[in-house]
Amino acid sequence: MNGTAPGGLREALASGRFVVTAEIEPPKDADPEAIERKAALLRGWVDAANITDNQGATVHMSSLAASVLALRAGVEPVMQLTCRDRNRLALQADLLAAGALGIPNVLALTGDHPKFGDHPGAMPVFDLDGVQLTATARAMRDEGVMMSGRKIGTRPGWLIGSVENPFAPPLGFRARRLAKKVAAGAEFVQTQFVFDIAVFERWMAELRALGVTDRCAVIAGVGPIRSLRALEFMRGGVPGIVVPDDVERRLRAAPAGRVAEVGIDLCVETIQRLTRIPGVAGVHVMAFGFEGGVPDIVRRAEVGPAMRAATATTTRKGQSS
Repeated sequence: MNGTAPGGLREALASGRFVVTAEIEPPKDADPEAIERKAALLRGWVDAANITDNQGATVHMSSLAASVLALRAGVEPVMQLTCRDRNRLALQADLLAAGALGIPNVLALTGDHPKFGDHPGAMPVFDLDGVQLTATARAMRDEGVMMSGRKIGTRPGWLIGSVENPFAPPLGFRARRLAKKVAAGAEFVQTQFVFDIAVFERWMAELRALGVTDRCAVIAGVGPIRSLRALEFMRGGVPGIVVPDDVERRLRAAPAGRVAEVGIDLCVETIQRLTRIPGVAGVHVMAFGFEGGVPDIVRRAEVGPAMRAATATTTRKGQSS
């Protein structure tokens, strides 16, 4: 038996609609209402929301449990699964559990080292890496087989995702690296923050030349830089994030008290530019601690399910008049 988990993200990507995903960080305690509160801010505005897995190598409620809570709250989850904390037995067990619980999307990650989190002395696992986990998920779903070779009776049916950073050196290797993940089974990919459109456009051209965009939906990472402190952190403290000089100048030129507003303006403009790049299937809005701002961003950029519904309603009214 091979089931396909019903999912709005899968359907939207298959139909060619420009999708919007966001993120929900599970709480650092056992409060289930924390997920409901964040889901309520995103419900109707995004096609799906990533449920992060011990983000920043810091202990949170499990992504599996939080994904179930998000699903109940009316937001389609993308369950992240990192190799940092689990060996291949536990990873496959969680993948089966996600399938049994109706979670429609999973996203495979290698994960940050524990030394960067709140338990720096924790023993890292890394029995598999993100590419190997992607291939494992594909084999479980499509071939009905575990890594051990044991057959699966009822197969899971989730959509399989991965991540990529178009800006990490060496730049010439990044497109081929994603092609390797797609060959392993990735059906959609979410990228690191896109601030440098020119570099991103060159990467997309390479992906198109390799035929990657025909087999994998590229969802570009975006997000607002809401303070000069955040700008400095991104420019100097986060490997792989490239903030061009013109973006920095615009933020630093903002009057006192208006940096956040300018950062949101830049995010909206970036989304609008990304919609015009061939092969870009959507945007992944990363607004940590600012989930309430996501609806305004996607509304202004005129993307996402709510805006698609509004456009369809306007079109129907125009046709009937």
